[in-house]
Amino acid sequence: MLLTHSGEYVQLLTPRGERVDAPGFDPWVADIGSVELRSLYEDMLISRRLDTEATALQRQGEIGLWPPLLGQEAAQVGSAHALRPSDFVFGSYRENAVAFCRGVDLTTMISVWRGNANAGWNPYDISMAAPAIIIGAQTLHAVGYAMGCDFDRSDDISVAYFGDGATSQGDVNEAMIFAASFSAPVIFFCQNNHYAISEPVGVQTTKPIADRAPGFGIPSIRVDGNDVLAVFAATAIAADRARSGNGPTYIEAVTYRMGPHTTSDDPTRYRPETELEEWRAKDPLDRVKRYLMKIGALDDAQMQAIDDHADRVAKDLRAAIRALPEPEPLSFFDTVFAEPNAHLARQRSQHAAYLAAFDGGER
Repeated sequence: MLLTHSGEYVQLLTPRGERVDAPGFDPWVADIGSVELRSLYEDMLISRRLDTEATALQRQGEIGLWPPLLGQEAAQVGSAHALRPSDFVFGSYRENAVAFCRGVDLTTMISVWRGNANAGWNPYDISMAAPAIIIGAQTLHAVGYAMGCDFDRSDDISVAYFGDGATSQGDVNEAMIFAASFSAPVIFFCQNNHYAISEPVGVQTTKPIADRAPGFGIPSIRVDGNDVLAVFAATAIAADRARSGNGPTYIEAVTYRMGPHTTSDDPTRYRPETELEEWRAKDPLDRVKRYLMKIGALDDAQMQAIDDHADRVAKDLRAAIRALPEPEPLSFFDTVFAEPNAHLARQRSQHAAYLAAFDGGER
């Protein structure tokens, strides 16, 4: 069942940790028992721990910048777990929990933000493209890939992750036109985190974002993005539609960015504390923890084991980041293009001359 009307959204787990029925969606999470749900919770907790660690590393000058995902763990972990390893993901710079679930090496992921790599991981190792910094550009790539899957008669699909701000970009709208016209097996996964840097979502649209997709001929689902079960179900439905030859689906995951846009941002300048408090009460991790404890699937010892695991991952990440060698200043020219060209060679030469102007040519 797809919802294409305004306002409502799908929810299976309330902020108080209560399981509620959602006809049409419940069958898609029937296989998620207490063990599987505890695993989803652990992935969300580790994602949050990584986010906290990366933010601390930036504050300490170990990396240059970090885009936190605090508050969006359920949207990313729930959707990532509904995909097959061979499906291809196209994300922006904030899909760090998705990348974690896809199996990216964490040191490699964060090395980009330290200046040790241009793009990070090999996309074909985890079926996930390098993060797109240009807002919304990855939606076109996802549609092109999905059309390729169709031409190859594969039942793999692609997923494009983007934020509410990207919906105002031409690329996203063009991607939806192509996807609808060619019935491409792609999922448009919009994380409506309520702010495009400092602009509230009301500036992007006066209607639920999910309402836009039917205008392109794409059915949509509006889901509680802080509910990992609801997100999993919505993504599984969309993936099944795509694999079955029924074309694209648009998911609006209603969530909230509880931190800054990036570590260079100060959200206290544009949003009220009362709004933040309202969303803290809808925390995606707290509701799963409450539910698991309520059904007797999580006790203090298990909780401590999960916390310890997250701490070990963060500790290992910190040590690995600090051990990275200083990059050679001109090395970032080496992997811009597959083949050398005169234009890039000239830029490299000019930058080398600039560095040579400093004492010893070390800057």
